[in-house]
Amino acid sequence: MDVGGQTLGLLRFTTAGSVDDGKSTLIGRLLYDTRTVYEDQLEAVRSVSRDKLELAFFTDGLRAEREQGITIDVAYRYFATDKRCFRIADTPGHEQYTRNMATGASTADLAVIILDARKGLLTQTQRHASIAHLLGIRQIVLVVNKMDLVSFRADVFQSIAGEFRAWAGRLGDCRLDCMPVCARDGDNVAERSGRMDWYAGPSLLEYLETVPVDRWDVLQSLRLPVQYVVRNGEGERAYAGRIEAGSVAVGDDVLVLPSHLHARVSALPAFGLATAGLDRCCAPMSAAVMLDRHLDIGRGDMICAPDAPPVESRLIEAQVVWMAERPLECHTAYLIKHTAQQVCAEAVEVCSRLNIETLEEMTAAQLALNEIGRVVFETHRPIFCDPYRMNRVTGSFIVIDPATNRTVGAGMIERAWPGSDARAVPHQGLRRGLTVWCTGLSCSGKSTLCRAVYERLWAMGLKVEVLDGDVVRQSLCKELGFSKQDRDENIRRIGFVAELLTRNGVIVLVSAISPYRAARAEVRAAIGNFIEVYVNAPLSICESRDLKGLYRKARRGELPGFTGIDDPYEPPESPEIECRTDRESLQESVEKVMHLLKARLM
Repeated sequence: MDVGGQTLGLLRFTTAGSVDDGKSTLIGRLLYDTRTVYEDQLEAVRSVSRDKLELAFFTDGLRAEREQGITIDVAYRYFATDKRCFRIADTPGHEQYTRNMATGASTADLAVIILDARKGLLTQTQRHASIAHLLGIRQIVLVVNKMDLVSFRADVFQSIAGEFRAWAGRLGDCRLDCMPVCARDGDNVAERSGRMDWYAGPSLLEYLETVPVDRWDVLQSLRLPVQYVVRNGEGERAYAGRIEAGSVAVGDDVLVLPSHLHARVSALPAFGLATAGLDRCCAPMSAAVMLDRHLDIGRGDMICAPDAPPVESRLIEAQVVWMAERPLECHTAYLIKHTAQQVCAEAVEVCSRLNIETLEEMTAAQLALNEIGRVVFETHRPIFCDPYRMNRVTGSFIVIDPATNRTVGAGMIERAWPGSDARAVPHQGLRRGLTVWCTGLSCSGKSTLCRAVYERLWAMGLKVEVLDGDVVRQSLCKELGFSKQDRDENIRRIGFVAELLTRNGVIVLVSAISPYRAARAEVRAAIGNFIEVYVNAPLSICESRDLKGLYRKARRGELPGFTGIDDPYEPPESPEIECRTDRESLQESVEKVMHLLKARLM
């Protein structure tokens, strides 16, 4: 629709406010005055109204809502005028249903925050405005309702509007507007009121018809989370989902995650994989994509732009709205639903909690019901995400209680660490597992050092395990020999076990010769939270400590491929710690390791 030379499309807005502030009545009045209520709906509401026409019943469709006089669920309504089309999300005001308010706001462009002129600014009103801003809404309208009950006094409205502007100004980048109304009688709802001539602004409908809406999360690079795979009778596959950002055209090169394989789009078939389809699809269209090569693609994978892919990460920091009676706590397992995939996750740190009244971030160990805070999550496998400010879909997720399957939180991603390298996380007190990898020649003192550090950590009450290379070879790697390929495979298996333990909060002490730099670099990248300790002793010293006689056998040719004799050892180029066990005591080496561990973990 064109207004004054400017094209205005669909306006999606949400209403919010405390209980009995008149949200449903306001929306009912809008629908009634714009003549978008069907005759049968009007008759149905008249039949259940007590005295006057109960305008709230146009949106309060549940029997429980009408009986209790409150909104419980989100009610979506559509209407249009000559100037614009609208979609309204009428959300509950009761604190118990804050999750429903977040649901309605998650897809809105504008928030109408309603309050009772007699009550003024309430904590719940502030919470709703905070959630709306957190969810990316940058246009908030404060509607001061029930002005008839304060005799339409200008000073009451101005006092409330001033207090709201002073508080909301701390939200950051946001357009704030205020208007006085009487929703029951229609004052300043669809038409301007004659009973508040001191107010020179537009009615609510006039405002909604003309307010420009700028999308803030317009990511131009392709994001297509795969929801399912479609096959036709010839066995051809198409990968279907909703395009959440950018566009895709026949002939485009695309990248598939997590495989990191490239392909070219061969077709965008219509329903039933017909050969006739579209040449280009763009967000937010649902589409099926056929590729010029067969790839192993399934639900939860991502088709994206190769030159600007999303961040692939297992470690994310997000603003979280907590919606459960049981608080969010660190080191608790949850499920995270992100785009088309669901992954296991753990809350590893609650960074802060938002003070709703002052909008300051405060130190917190958990998040209680309806609280908002910044939380770091670690996921079992990578998710493919963008910051929420760039895209609402790839930048958001919901948190699910795995025991009850209930949604307990909503998260907006602020940042993610590529490769999930925990060393990049700047927060203090992040209690995660960690791998200490001791490498060096046979008999250099690796196992002795690990046992001594283990005793110190165990005495502190920490979860700690030792993976000794000799012990692992007798069990997990029993069939492996000592070729370079087998040695690398041995290190990969030790690294795999160490990564599992580290992910679950265990400090892992590894004692393994691990002679090749490339293999050690591979496990470092896989584990992330990793300390390399070079246990350094000259070959002559190691041979003098050899109680098993392995070096003597190797020099006689009885143990071919023995590290340090006829197979090379590649010492670390930049280890976090070097322990010279020929020059320093065991206690001195232990103190080196413990000093760095305390810096990383405490």
